[in-house]
Amino acid sequence: MNAITPARQSEALPEPFRAHGRGAKSNASGRFERTTAEPADDGWGSMETPQGKLRTTLIRDAARTIITRNDSPDISFDQSANPYRGCEHGCIYCFARPTHAYWGYSAGLDFESVIFYKPRAADLLAKAFVKPSYNPQVLALGTNTDPYQPVERQLSITRSILETCAAFSNPVSIVTKSAGVLRDLDILSDMAARGLAHVAISVTTLDSKLARTMEPRASTPARRLKAIEALSQAGVPVSIFTSPMIPGLNDHELEKLLEAGAKAGASHASYVLIRLPLEVEPLFRQWLAIERPLAAKKIMGLIESTHNGKPYDSAFHTRMKGEGPVAELIRARFARACKAYGLSRRVEPLRTDLFTRPKEGAEQLSLF
Repeated sequence: MNAITPARQSEALPEPFRAHGRGAKSNASGRFERTTAEPADDGWGSMETPQGKLRTTLIRDAARTIITRNDSPDISFDQSANPYRGCEHGCIYCFARPTHAYWGYSAGLDFESVIFYKPRAADLLAKAFVKPSYNPQVLALGTNTDPYQPVERQLSITRSILETCAAFSNPVSIVTKSAGVLRDLDILSDMAARGLAHVAISVTTLDSKLARTMEPRASTPARRLKAIEALSQAGVPVSIFTSPMIPGLNDHELEKLLEAGAKAGASHASYVLIRLPLEVEPLFRQWLAIERPLAAKKIMGLIESTHNGKPYDSAFHTRMKGEGPVAELIRARFARACKAYGLSRRVEPLRTDLFTRPKEGAEQLSLF
């Protein structure tokens, strides 16, 4: 039974109501909603009956454009494309969770199970590329939600975007936690041979048990390292992205992560500290209370020490790496480990001079 109350941050769902294989422990209404529904005992033992398996719902996104422009001074890309809103990977720390609130959904379980997809992504991208005003530059994928989340196996929208980029010789950079990127190795290896592709694989921990609870539907750490190896062997420049670093939880693995990435064939490395904007903070606190109850207070204290006593600070230039002794120590350890394992902290620029618009009536246009 659900009780309707004024909107507020929900407590974690009781054990029987937690969705198996999902990251969030609650599904509180978004910050723009006036009311929220929470499980309540109706006197008939309803709270003792486990809920059924939470299935993913797909919603067609009728977006009219696909390219998003970025003007943030501390982000390395100028334009990106996101084939999906929401992400089945269910990473509890995901900074993109609050975006679901704009559509009337929760940043909790809704973010992981209600996925908006853009079936016309390739067509919209081709239309953007043929405009005389388009300035060729790297298109970043995976900057908000993962382009290779499980539903990509079914819809192949990311692949269609890559096919479009390849047809126009527009460079692309990908960030993912999924070994599913290897399904597109044929396209990526061909683009990489022309200096048009780069992939970053995010590996947060080598502990498979921690990964299963923290990022439940992402590829296992071992499979991600195998993906780095396969990409590298195919000639695709690949980075290991050890993010997010969470003080007191996974930061002790930093050197081992970088070593494993280098051994697998990564040539570059990067990281960011955990970011807890808006609804992400209470969701992460709930997760800690359940999964790491004895260390929860310590972990939050260390996180807050990197943002002047706050869980998160959105200020440019410091939001990604933090400030203070803990943040400085992680920064120094990262630099030292990169040097020790031969990992560059700078990715070589991809080529933009090869960009071409197919002539009117050319065969390539039939793809769109």
